[in-house]
Parts: sequence; C-alpha cells; structure tokens
Amino acid sequence: MGKLAFRSNEYPTLGVEVELGLVDVHTMALTDSIEPLLKLLDPGDTNWCKPELMQCCVEVNTTVCQNVGQAVEDLRGKLVEVESAADQLGVALWWGATHPFSLWQHQSITPNERYLNLVELLQEMARRLVTFGLHVHVGVDSGDKAVMICDRIMAHLPTLLALSCSSPFWERRDTGLQSRRSKIMEGLPTAGLPTPMRNWSEYVWLVNHMIETGFINTIREIWWDVRPHHNFGTVEVRVCDMPGNLEDVSAIAALIQCLVQSLSEEIDEGAFHQGSHPMMVRQNKWRAARFGNRAMLVDVDTREVRSVKDITRSLVDRLLPVAEQLQCDDYLRHVQTMAERPTWADRQRQILRETNDLAEIVRRLSGEARFSS
Repeated sequence: MGKLAFRSNEYPTLGVEVELGLVDVHTMALTDSIEPLLKLLDPGDTNWCKPELMQCCVEVNTTVCQNVGQAVEDLRGKLVEVESAADQLGVALWWGATHPFSLWQHQSITPNERYLNLVELLQEMARRLVTFGLHVHVGVDSGDKAVMICDRIMAHLPTLLALSCSSPFWERRDTGLQSRRSKIMEGLPTAGLPTPMRNWSEYVWLVNHMIETGFINTIREIWWDVRPHHNFGTVEVRVCDMPGNLEDVSAIAALIQCLVQSLSEEIDEGAFHQGSHPMMVRQNKWRAARFGNRAMLVDVDTREVRSVKDITRSLVDRLLPVAEQLQCDDYLRHVQTMAERPTWADRQRQILRETNDLAEIVRRLSGEARFSS
C-alpha cells in the first residue's frame, strides 16, 4: 500500500454515521431490503445512504459538519427521506445494536466484491456481524495527533459504550449483557481496543505490514473501537452501540467531538499523558458491556472506582467550556440524562417483561424513533 497521506483538518469538523436495521413492518424481522431501498432513492443519495455487509442494514452518513446542530439537521433530513422510501416497501428502521430475534444465519451478504472477500477471509466471524453501530468522525490537523488522540481517548471508550448500550438480545434470548454487539465485534481479529501506537509512522508501518502479509485485504478491515481515518483526516470513534433515537445520537456525537478537541488542545499545550493500563481499559469496557450505565468503572484520573453517572458528570463539567466553543453545550448536557436513566437495553427488556413478545420490542421502539406519523 505504501505511503498513507493524512488529510489535515484545521477545525474539529464532525461527521456522523448511523447503521440501522431494515425490518418487515408486519413481522418486525430483519429483511434483505437494502437494494430495493436504494433504487427508490435519488441516485445522488448513494453518497450518503449506503449498503453494509448485510442486506438487512442501511448506513446513513452526514456531510462534513462544523457542529452537532448541523449534523442533526443533516441526518434528520436524510433519515426522513430513507424512512419515506422504506414505507413504500413495507419496511421500518430498527434503532438498536442487535436485533432481538432474527438469526444471523438467515441474513444475506451484500453482493459486493469487498464484502465477499471479507467473508471468504473471516468465514463465520464475518457472517455473524448482524450488528448496528454509531460511528463519529472528528477532524484533526495531523496524522501524529490522530494517533496520539486514539491512544488518549481509549480510557473514555468504556464510558461511551456504557451510555449507548442497546443490544441485550441475541439469537432470541437475553444474553445478560447490555451490549452483546461489542462482544460480537471483538470476535474479529482487527476489532476491539486498538494497540497503543506512538506516531503516524508506526500506524502506517502496521497497516502496510498487515496487508503485505495477507492478514487483511485493505485498510478498511481495521475495525478498532477508535482509529485514525487518513482519507477524512479524522479520529473515528466506533465503540458505540446504536442509540434508540436521534436525540441520543446527537448527545454522543457532542461528547466525542468535545473529547477529541479537548485532547487535541492538551497535546498542543504539551500536557503529560500518564495513560491508563490497557488491562484497566479492557476491564472497564467489559463492565460497560455487562452493566451499561450502572457499571462501576475505574476513573481514568483518580484511579478510584466510580459510577458511570459520576464519571459522566465530571466529564461533562470539564468539557462544557469546549462545548460552548463548539456550540454543542445543550447536546452535551443531555449526556448526563442518558447516564441517569435506563439504557436502551433496559428499555428493550422492560417491553419484553410487559408484553412477552420480542417482536413488540422492535415494533414499539421503531415506531417511537420515526420522524413522521
């Protein structure tokens, strides 16, 4: 692959990608509807509405935005358009990180050369990827800084996961986890927490080595929870489950944009980075996946065990000045609400207790997330 040029961003631009399930409005089961859905959209829309590995998934992306408000308006307009096209097909959009009852064995791979090569390489581990996540890009000004931010933000990834958990069910059963998706992703050889790296040169060497030795086919097969993205010139945070509505998506996006910008400023100021032991980060991530926002995590600053609610409050307070500069302080404050209320995984379990019907989980939450009546 050779040299990787990092596309510099002088401003912490924002890009948001949401992955949503496509479900039949009658059965609420996942349905292979991405191709007919795309045919109903304007051809130009394929720049922001894309297929994923599975034909039961649609990815909707914002353009490059300056702040969260712009991203929200951009996403809302596009999602309304996708929703309208889906209505014509008898399809609804599922806002959750795994589907409660549709089996991965029954889902079809998108007939794309890259995806087919991926399945050939990873076999069942790829076929099991019937999951839906939220990815947030924030612009940074150099590849070296992107790698440094990936290293420094790792300690905060468990908190982001704990706030977004929405995948308690898998294979028609309650897994006991708040985020089953995160465990499925960790089954891939190049997913989960990234390896610590010192600079852009080391990252480029690692990518080239993995391609040259046949470990991956392309750089796009690195699915770390956070990674540099050279084409966009961003740090891309990928750890989050898919939240259950656009309001929570916007809050998570605000938190990530503020975190990246705050860490960028610390690097510019020469702040010493003590770092967190990788084992503590892994343990925190496990607790987040298991307990969601009720997890007790090791605080990255004090090394004390604290609740997600308390950690989030401290984080929001610290980042509010940055949020005001980025015009997203109201969105950031909503993160505290997410820390204090039941998670989307809790909400799914509550509906099952009330109805004893896995399909009703999808029906209710898909209906609540709609933009039009």
